[in-house]
Amino acid sequence: MIGRRGVLLVFLVLVLALIEWRWRTRYTARGYDWRASLASLGIAAGHIAIRPIAAIVIATVYTRTHQAALLPMRVDDWRVWTAGFFAVEFSYYWFHRWNHLVNWLWATHAVHHSASEMTLPAAVRLGWTSIISGGWMMFVPLVLLGFPALVVTALLAGNLLYQYGLHTEAVGKLGWLENVLNTPSHHRAHHASDAAYIDCNFGGVLIVFDRLFGTYRIEPDAGGLTYGLVKPVPGYNPIRIAFAQWRVMGVGLAAAQTWRERATALFGRPEALDRLVARTPPPQGFAPAPSQA
Repeated sequence: MIGRRGVLLVFLVLVLALIEWRWRTRYTARGYDWRASLASLGIAAGHIAIRPIAAIVIATVYTRTHQAALLPMRVDDWRVWTAGFFAVEFSYYWFHRWNHLVNWLWATHAVHHSASEMTLPAAVRLGWTSIISGGWMMFVPLVLLGFPALVVTALLAGNLLYQYGLHTEAVGKLGWLENVLNTPSHHRAHHASDAAYIDCNFGGVLIVFDRLFGTYRIEPDAGGLTYGLVKPVPGYNPIRIAFAQWRVMGVGLAAAQTWRERATALFGRPEALDRLVARTPPPQGFAPAPSQA
């Protein structure tokens, strides 16, 4: 059960997606891939079904960690929420960046990058295996420091909700806000599979950490970016999309000849996994989907 607020949120998401569809089909020449959008909704449905289990595990770990916090903070102090916003944003930047650099994390996150159109339904392509990949553990240090679990999880939820509106071509560049915020323009560059834009713009709400750590890229004024994975997952089957990169890791492990290569297949960079996969022809009818940002 997702509750009344959840139903309202789903309704709002669908309404905005329909407005975007109307804009793309009536006022632009971009077209609209309905099958891709339905695949995104299918992936979202699977994520919603699995999410309660993940939420219980994460909430338990965060709550018990906070019991050993070094500097316990009060959940009703606005200063804690303000500091928490920047702390969560900083952690999210590194969480997101490592999701692109480590195969074990990328196996889940690649699902989100599998859409070849930049539309609002693509925002809800969220992997089903986040509890296994364990990227959420990167926020445990914040709880151990003293931020209440509620503060961390609520700010993370708000961060992801904000990013829903970034997955569109309907909004152009936003002037001076481009210097501070993660905008649809920045996020379009993030989802591009063009070589010059791979692994960039990892921020959630802010773009300042990308500017600080050298991962900032500006969307070209002429547009023309290519979205999706470098080698797309064929078809529109949500299950196939959800587990495609795990299957690629399996092929890489099978091709590995040493323990070092096995470790690379699991925890190395995606391009190193691609080299391992190249040793073994993929299963008949399957095209592996290597990394992109």
